[in-house]
Amino acid sequence: MRKVIISGMIGNGLEWYDFALYSYMALIISKLFFPAGDDAAHLLATFGIFAVGFVARPFGGIFFGWLGDKFGRRTALVTAIFMMAVPTGCIGLLPTYAQIGIAAPILLTFIRLLQGLSLGGAFSGCITFLVEHAPPGRRGLIGSTTISSLVIGFLLGAVLASLIKLPLSEAQYESWGWRIPFLLGIPIGFIGFYIRHHCDESPVYTAAKQEDSLSKAPVRDTLIHEWRHMLQAIGIYITVTMPFYLLTAYLLTFSEKNLGLLPQDALLINTAVMLILFVMAPFSAWLSDKIGRKKILITGAMAFFLGIYPVFLLLLKGDFRSVLLAQSAFALLVGFYTGPVPTMLVEIFPTRVRYTGMAISYNICAALFGGTTPMICQWIINQTGNAHAIAYYVMAASVVSLVSLYFYRDRYQDALV
Repeated sequence: MRKVIISGMIGNGLEWYDFALYSYMALIISKLFFPAGDDAAHLLATFGIFAVGFVARPFGGIFFGWLGDKFGRRTALVTAIFMMAVPTGCIGLLPTYAQIGIAAPILLTFIRLLQGLSLGGAFSGCITFLVEHAPPGRRGLIGSTTISSLVIGFLLGAVLASLIKLPLSEAQYESWGWRIPFLLGIPIGFIGFYIRHHCDESPVYTAAKQEDSLSKAPVRDTLIHEWRHMLQAIGIYITVTMPFYLLTAYLLTFSEKNLGLLPQDALLINTAVMLILFVMAPFSAWLSDKIGRKKILITGAMAFFLGIYPVFLLLLKGDFRSVLLAQSAFALLVGFYTGPVPTMLVEIFPTRVRYTGMAISYNICAALFGGTTPMICQWIINQTGNAHAIAYYVMAASVVSLVSLYFYRDRYQDALV
């Protein structure tokens, strides 16, 4: 079990490192890959390309879900990490707008599509793989290691991006320094490839294969027989994906551009936020193993509805201490709600179509409400000039989750079948 957890965390963390770099580099990318002019419009376009990567994720979920249910979880995961590492390295090799014109953002968009396809199968597959290995009574805690490793990947991206920038002048960083973290994605990806290739297949999947109970057409069977569970999963997951990307992908840029924080201060706050997520998610997942997923999730969704507006009131004071406290409180809300969700997504679908059902529902939700979050939040601010409106967006998501949770039957004590 220790080997499975470590391999799952390393592989998952490395893939999220690749994907998260784009968030940390949003400002420099908006400057280098679009013509000089309206900075706000360019930042919006940069976040639009960020969202494009999520548009591809449901298609990645379909492909890798089929691959994972048909040929094994490990096969899908090994393929996915390779498909993430190479496109990430390609971003580090891309010519800028000044060098090749409009082809620069077009190529960047294409690479983001490839990354989205990969992550569409990687994260859901990693969750499935880990939870299917987990012993009874510990599925929630072990499933939450995917959140912890996701946080490690984000932190690794932030740390490397910062360390590389420190010794360089602004001109050196804009010329070539920003490329280094992306190029490092290639060797990092091959490390993950090697680790995953040497892991044992899921025992739950192996047993189902021996019993010949796996679906012969997992995508078709999921859409026909599991659509209610898919809608339920989407409704519950919306309060993970939208607040998470608001907190981790957007507020870093927002703190610099709208609140006037120094880049190093904004990054320091972002690091503190990640550490809170790293601790809170496993705690709530462990608690869900004791008292049930549903109780934790309902409590978390209600906390979002009641607490997010005060968080934004504090955030918009704009001084370092207020921003730190506000984002820390936000991270507590996100971590508490998110912890049990990975395992809940596994438990809601049967083994015969589990990878496919989870991957499609998770990635549809991520595409509609996760990847679009930075772009929508920036658009709301551009149109209204009122950042408080973002809080209402989070509150609406929590209401959707509460309705979905009302119809959810907790399976935390049931065997995986």
